[in-house]
Amino acid sequence: MKQEKNIIPTNGYIMLLVLLGLFILAIVLVIGGVPLALPIFFICIISLRGFVLVNPNGSRVLLLFGKYMGTIKKNGLYWVNPFYSKNKISLRASNFDSERLKVNDKLGNPIMISTILVWRVTDTYKAAFDVDDYKNFVRVQTDAAVRKLASMYPYDNFADEGHTEDITLRSSVNEVSEALEKEVQERLAMAGIEVLEARIGYLAYAQEIANAMLKRQQATAIVAARHKIVEGAVSMVEMALDQLGKKEIIDLDEERKAAMVSNLMVVLCSDKDASPIVNAGTLNH
Repeated sequence: MKQEKNIIPTNGYIMLLVLLGLFILAIVLVIGGVPLALPIFFICIISLRGFVLVNPNGSRVLLLFGKYMGTIKKNGLYWVNPFYSKNKISLRASNFDSERLKVNDKLGNPIMISTILVWRVTDTYKAAFDVDDYKNFVRVQTDAAVRKLASMYPYDNFADEGHTEDITLRSSVNEVSEALEKEVQERLAMAGIEVLEARIGYLAYAQEIANAMLKRQQATAIVAARHKIVEGAVSMVEMALDQLGKKEIIDLDEERKAAMVSNLMVVLCSDKDASPIVNAGTLNH
C-alpha cells in the first residue's frame, strides 16, 4: 500500500463491556475452581492493549509487524488488534518560526531573513513513511525555500544604478508571500503536508552593510525631496514672473529678471529660513 487508508475500527465502549463481562466470568470460574479462568484472564489482559483513544484533530497510524494497516482519523475510543503498533500524528495546524538566515539577495547584498510558516499534516501515510522525520523535514525544506526566494528578488530598488524591479522583498509583501508559499508547498507535498500560510517574519540588511545602506536610503530620500523642492520652486518663480508681466506692476529687463529668479530660488530652495534685506533705495542700489 502506497497511500493513506482511513479506517473506523471496533467501538471501544462495546469492547470495554465485553472485556468486563469476560473478567467477571473469569472471577466466577476461579471461585468455582474451573481451570479455564486463567486463559480468560490472559485474554483480558492482552486485549487491554487494543484500546486506542483518538483526540479531535488527531490520528493514529496502525502497523502490524511493519505492515501498514490504516489510519484512524475520527476521534473517539476504539479497539483494534492488540498487536498493532499505534503511532500518533497530530492533524492540528502548527506554527514554525524559522531562524534568521544570512543570505544574498538578487543583487548580491547580504541580508537577514526569516519566515513564519503555518502547516498541517493531511496525508499520514506520507508523513509517517515517505520521510524520516516530518517535523525536521519541514524545518530543513523551509530554510532551503527561503534561501532560494531571497536569491530571486532584490531587497529594494536602486534606480540610481539602473536596478528597477517590479517585485522586491521589502515592498512587495503579498507577491513574495505567494511565491514563498508556493515554493514551500512544492517541497513539503512529498511529506503529505499542506501549507496554510507562509510569510516573511524578519527582513533586514546584514549588520556589516546595514549602516551603509541606511545612509544610502537617507541620501536617496534627500535627493528625491530636493528634486521636488526645485520642481516646485521653478513653478513658483515662473508663476511670479508671469503675474508680474500680466498685471504690469513692474517692468524688468533680462538682467533684473535673472537677479529676481536667483533670489527667489535661493529663498525657496534653501533648507534654512532666509533673512530678508529691505532695499530702501532704487533698483540699482
